[in-house]
Amino acid sequence: MDIKKRLGNRAFYRMVLTIAVPMMIQNGVSNLVSLLDNLMIGCLGTNELSGVAIANQLAFVFYLLIFGTTAGVGIFTAQYYGKGDTEGVRWTFQFKLIANTFMSLLSIGIFLLFTPALISLFLKGEGSVADPEAILKTGTEYMMIMLFGLIPVGLTNAYSGTLRDTGNTSIPMIASVIAIFVNLLGNFVLIFGYLGCPAMGARGAAIATVISRFVELGFLVIYTGTHSAKHAFIIGAFSHFRIPGKLIGQFIIRSLPLMANETLWSLGNVVINQSYSYRSLTAVPATSISSTIWGLVAVSFLAMGEAVGIIVGQQLGNGEIEKARDSAIKIRDFTVFCGIICAVVLGIISPFFPLFYNTSEPVRRLASGIIFLNALAMPLVAYMHASYFIIRSGGNTFITFLFDSCFALVISVPLAYVLSRYTNLSVLWMLAIVQSGEIIKCIIGGVMVKSGIWARNIVRT
Repeated sequence: MDIKKRLGNRAFYRMVLTIAVPMMIQNGVSNLVSLLDNLMIGCLGTNELSGVAIANQLAFVFYLLIFGTTAGVGIFTAQYYGKGDTEGVRWTFQFKLIANTFMSLLSIGIFLLFTPALISLFLKGEGSVADPEAILKTGTEYMMIMLFGLIPVGLTNAYSGTLRDTGNTSIPMIASVIAIFVNLLGNFVLIFGYLGCPAMGARGAAIATVISRFVELGFLVIYTGTHSAKHAFIIGAFSHFRIPGKLIGQFIIRSLPLMANETLWSLGNVVINQSYSYRSLTAVPATSISSTIWGLVAVSFLAMGEAVGIIVGQQLGNGEIEKARDSAIKIRDFTVFCGIICAVVLGIISPFFPLFYNTSEPVRRLASGIIFLNALAMPLVAYMHASYFIIRSGGNTFITFLFDSCFALVISVPLAYVLSRYTNLSVLWMLAIVQSGEIIKCIIGGVMVKSGIWARNIVRT
């Protein structure tokens, strides 16, 4: 394929950006507030920053479990919508509600039982005796409050995921932005004790987050219910849950690999970060600082990845197989271009961003190094991210399971574990070696996308 064929016209990119920009804004505002939250927690001290960071890494596993559950069925949602089948969209929405609620309750039970033990796994590196105890106390208290927000997160994903899969990315964006500013205001008041409230530190941050989860869910429920003419899937969605048994089986078959993928991939990342912390406790706050700015800078190519899944999924559902393959390549190339721009920005700010934190100089130095290494890897991550969503858009969730989480568990996790236990390499060298595996994933993803085996209509009657 020559260069001209790989470039879309103005109308094509306008269509792509119509889908992607609201998600960019949503993710950008979310990550900006996460950055401000991180800075507020950082003002309390390194121990508080570390405790909250570890708890959020554990919560991240839950968020990706819910994402995997929603996204697996969302493949059907996008294709049903492309086909014009409102009842099919409604069935996928109902399944998301049930599955996400079950996963939320299961996760609450696990965190209630095992949070202290899980946090303790990150506290075996170098550091004073007092530090691990303070970090464990902060992280456990924070997580126990956060559990109240897990069910709203599951329900919110059912609503926002269905709206996005049917092409409406602006309303989830608005809901998220409202919740984000509620969270930001709540953090300011509850962490430091303004407006007559007591200064609650990390516990205040958790309470503010839980309140914002309920606000976001409430907005989506009210909006969708009052705009049923535009979002017909909501009509009758709660009067009965009569999803055809055959479809339930198909939803589960498609969702399980994706659920397993997101869960195992996130667990793999937790183990990798634990390996870094095993080498030094400074890795915990340093990775928290670096991940916050990475998420803010990376919003453009991350949103483009989701956009390719929505656009290509709808084209596949409409039977436009060749058009879907053509769109996938064009959007992936544009995603990589966005990734290169993001990498340059991240590399430039890497020496300066950690200076905003009230933490020790070793933590700042390590954070700067991690940010720079992440900048070098960004174009690779952008390519792999887009390839992942392309392959997934045609329902190839088992292939994405092998491509993503299996690679992490078979290659990245053992590599990080061995480097942390059996070498004297610094955290930065460990990170560089582990990240080099992205090259292999990019090669595999490129071959899979080019083969076209992913381009299937899975809702054909």
